[in-house]
Amino acid sequence: MRNSNNWIKSFLISYCLKQIRDRQVDGYPISVLDLGCGKGGDLLKWQKGNIQYLVCADIAETSVEQCKERYNRTKNKSRGNCFNAEFIVADCTKKRIKPLMENSKRQMDLVSCQFAFHYCFESLPQAETMLRNVSENLKKGGYFVATIPSAYEIMSRMKSSGGRKCGNEVYTIEFPESRSENPPLFGDRYNFFLEGVVDCPEFLVHPSTLQKLAKKWGLDLIWCRKFDIVYQDALKDPDSQHLLNVMQALEQYPSRDEQASATEEEYSHAQEHLNERQGVDAIRTLSKYIPGLGLQEDYMSKVVTGG
Repeated sequence: MRNSNNWIKSFLISYCLKQIRDRQVDGYPISVLDLGCGKGGDLLKWQKGNIQYLVCADIAETSVEQCKERYNRTKNKSRGNCFNAEFIVADCTKKRIKPLMENSKRQMDLVSCQFAFHYCFESLPQAETMLRNVSENLKKGGYFVATIPSAYEIMSRMKSSGGRKCGNEVYTIEFPESRSENPPLFGDRYNFFLEGVVDCPEFLVHPSTLQKLAKKWGLDLIWCRKFDIVYQDALKDPDSQHLLNVMQALEQYPSRDEQASATEEEYSHAQEHLNERQGVDAIRTLSKYIPGLGLQEDYMSKVVTGG
């Protein structure tokens, strides 16, 4: 699951960088602002994207330090052939980033916020501050790319569960008992639990409210797509197809190698889909989560493709 998410981020970042370069002269120096950079999980993506300058910002000081150490290791391995970077410890939902930058006049070609933007919907002022950090640091014609949980998908699953809680053995989303029948546009809190990774409060992002607020800060929506649609788009690109295999973002079923731990239940969803496909010998999928075996959650089991 982590590999799949990482692969989709790679595609989104690569797509935006390509759009920027297609409108510029060869060798154009691209600058990027990474809001909520965490421990630097996207540093190699920026290196592969051949950017010139990166500003990393995150609320967690320890994460920023680890990001900086990771960057230094990357730069040393590349023998100086790497982008320059600076690192900022700040809550991007409460503080302006621009005054904290080494060059406050620097404007970015791309602002990225991966799996973190939804935290700003705790309140209107926080959402405003986050969008201001995007807008005032972005060049005219630049790109802002973010990945957030789908409010529509969350509420659809909540409705199917018939309560205020949904999930499986791997993840849980639970709204508080005190949640109003007419929840607020900001501060609509739920608790998100992901086995061994996350257990914290998050906030539902109201799509039309986000679009209106972004418009206020001079940001126009180009497109908004769920991961399964992005997945289909990415497979049209030969480089992304190759990266899918390199990153092991999805498993091949049946596998070329013997799956010592595999059970019939683990891949039953894949076998059912394979049975429906004429002339297809293999598909790509995620394994299901089987209690007691610690396998991956099958949150993308329907996202499969022939060959």
